[in-house]
Amino acid sequence: MNRFALAVLVAVLALVGASSSVFVVHRAQFGAVYAMGRVARVQDQPGLYFKWPSPIENVVLLDGRLRTLRSVQPDAFATRGKADLVTGWFVKWRIQDPKAYLHAFGAGESAADDRIGAALRSHLGADLARLDLPGVLAAQDGELESSLSAQLAKSLRGSGIEVVDAGLTELDLTANATDAVYRRMAAARRLQADQTRAQGQAEAEKIRSEADRQREVLLAQAYRKAQTVKGEGDAQAARIYAASFGKDPEFAAFYRSLEAYRASFDNRSDVLVLDPSSDFFRYMRSPGGKPADSGVHKR
Repeated sequence: MNRFALAVLVAVLALVGASSSVFVVHRAQFGAVYAMGRVARVQDQPGLYFKWPSPIENVVLLDGRLRTLRSVQPDAFATRGKADLVTGWFVKWRIQDPKAYLHAFGAGESAADDRIGAALRSHLGADLARLDLPGVLAAQDGELESSLSAQLAKSLRGSGIEVVDAGLTELDLTANATDAVYRRMAAARRLQADQTRAQGQAEAEKIRSEADRQREVLLAQAYRKAQTVKGEGDAQAARIYAASFGKDPEFAAFYRSLEAYRASFDNRSDVLVLDPSSDFFRYMRSPGGKPADSGVHKR
């Protein structure tokens, strides 16, 4: 090998060694330097850094930005009342301690996602199993999510992960559970309608009874008042008659006879069998009501 070739080989080896001794940490990255299979140091500031060439030291770059893990497909859980729920969830997390993270999960991201998803499903299932369906609906407004975030952060403590937020993207009943809920709701509404209808009928009957009672009271009052007015009228008429007839007794007798005639011959079919000489016909025999001189003529 000539000198030129040897110089080129040396230069290439030097270039390779230099390139493997330099690494760049970008913004929102961690640079973990491994030495003998252990993390020797971590560079958490952006910049250019040096290390021993591989395989003496190796570098693993970790993404320190916020990540979002979502459920691939909805998970099914059962409540305390055995109502089946379909849930979708999310977790926002980031690496807080690179050394602890690498020790717990290694350099890959899938192991961390798998552990976070398993922990969340475990806590979510336990929380839903302690609640019935009304309790789940009442706990949706932040309470269930806050509890889930706190439990998840506690279970991942020491793994180098910071749980920023966790919550539900979907919370619904399964198709069978939805049908059962609708049937119960329909039955409850029918019962309520029957109760309302029965109350309405009872109220209507009460109103009718009260109206009938008031009608009878009004009729009784009206009849009593009419009888009172009639009695007063009869008394007034009697006084007038008495005053009038007292002035002319003969006219009073004549008027009473006319009234008797009117009452007796009210209908053409009426038949009276009387003695013509009776006192009943005295005003027919004589305008003055005096007895006739001659006897009754017979035909």
